[in-house]
Amino acid sequence: TVISRLLKGDFGLVQRGVLIPEGLNSTEIADTITKAIPKFDKDGFINEAKKHECYLFPDTYFFAPNEKPENVIGVMRENFARSTASLKEDIVKSGHSLEDIVIVASIIEDETHTIENKRIVAGILWKRLKMGMPLQMDSTLKYVSGKASHEITKDELEDKSNPYNTYANKGLPPTPISNPGVDAIRAAIAPTNTKYL
Repeated sequence: TVISRLLKGDFGLVQRGVLIPEGLNSTEIADTITKAIPKFDKDGFINEAKKHECYLFPDTYFFAPNEKPENVIGVMRENFARSTASLKEDIVKSGHSLEDIVIVASIIEDETHTIENKRIVAGILWKRLKMGMPLQMDSTLKYVSGKASHEITKDELEDKSNPYNTYANKGLPPTPISNPGVDAIRAAIAPTNTKYL
């Protein structure tokens, strides 16, 4: 029986499906996985996943109840690489680096939900960056504070020491703020140009 189980990889562990929606940050992904797998090493995942923010591809995954954080991160990163491989040529044509595109896509994912609006918002963000105008996005502040737009204070809006404060600081935040899906990444690569700021 033992030999048979080893040969078949039958460990008696039933995999559990976990849906990771677009736009979640690593802490929110950890919360989602922990709901499906209560004994999951949430803190271990968060500590390691922060280094891979934006490259943890949103999708439906199946994990064993004893899954290790590094395995989960590896599977999600591989899925990101596989899902974006066909976009490499378009990324080069866009004139932007992959890193900048995923940062913009992560902001778009939190700001809007339809494909059309994602492209419009992407165009606005790139235009603001080109003009040297602050991005002025609540979502980047929310990433650090966890506060909704209506909870952000005037002091927080004026705090230049917070690198994620895109009201007080020009340019992109230092890292992505969530893990975007393909639609947001495509929108960042091929934005819609409008008259809007």
